[in-house]
Parts: sequence; structure tokens; C-alpha cells
Amino acid sequence: MGVSGTLEFLSDLVGSGGHKHKKKQLQTVELKVRMDCDGCELKVKNALSSMTGVKKVEINRKQQRVTVSGYVDSNKVLKRAKSTGKRAEIWPYVPYNLVAQPFATQAYDKRAPPGYVRKVENTATISAVTRYEDPYTSMFSDDNPNACSVM
Repeated sequence: MGVSGTLEFLSDLVGSGGHKHKKKQLQTVELKVRMDCDGCELKVKNALSSMTGVKKVEINRKQQRVTVSGYVDSNKVLKRAKSTGKRAEIWPYVPYNLVAQPFATQAYDKRAPPGYVRKVENTATISAVTRYEDPYTSMFSDDNPNACSVM
């Protein structure tokens, strides 16, 4: 525990005043935000970095990707990004080596950055081939010992 950790611990003890409040976890939120120019990038960066609890904002304009690290809620970060007037959503892509079938119709997205595919749930259902069997042919089968009770 370093000096900053000790100061934060003492600050929490003194500042709480007996009130117990739940502290947010340090997390990273990735967003896909439509940005065209330096002005758009600056507008989004200023809006997100002014939020309380944000430690770092990284922007990759080529991928249209914004990464926010800090003690924040992902829904609040998304709402703040949308308040800039830009189209924003939670980052919908994962590396293609993490998907079982990356070039399936649901996962493949031509707008995805290189090496990424759309994140899809594994809802691939194996369709069983159903075969119609004539009930009369299995009635007198040698495999079933109870099949031939007539004879």
C-alpha cells in the first residue's frame, strides 16, 4: 500500500462520517462513437473526461473507438457520449479468434475493424435431422425383443 493508497484509505475513514456507501469498481468501458474530425474527437474527449471518476480517456478515431477507464458506470458513460450529439454504442466487436465461427452471418460485419467481428451470443442450434420411420417396420424388428408378440 503506497502513500496514495494510505491517503485514500484515511480519506475514506474520515470523510465517510459513519455513512456507508458502495464504492464503484475500477472498470474500462469501450464505446463505438462516430467521429469524423479533430473537433469531434475533442468534443467527445472533453465531455467524457469531465465526468467524475474518470481516470483516463483514449480515442482511436480510425477505429471509431473510445476507451474510458475509471470508477464509472457504463450506462452513464454511454449517455454522456450520446449527449455530445454523436452516434454512440457499447463496443460491439471482439477479436475474431474468440468467436467459434467468425464468418457466420450473424458475426461477420464488413464495417468492423481489421481482426474483429461482431459480438454474438452462441445461439447456434444444431438442427437434428428428423427422419420419418414407418411404425410397421419397427414393429417386427429383430432388435426389439418385445416387438413380435403376435407370433
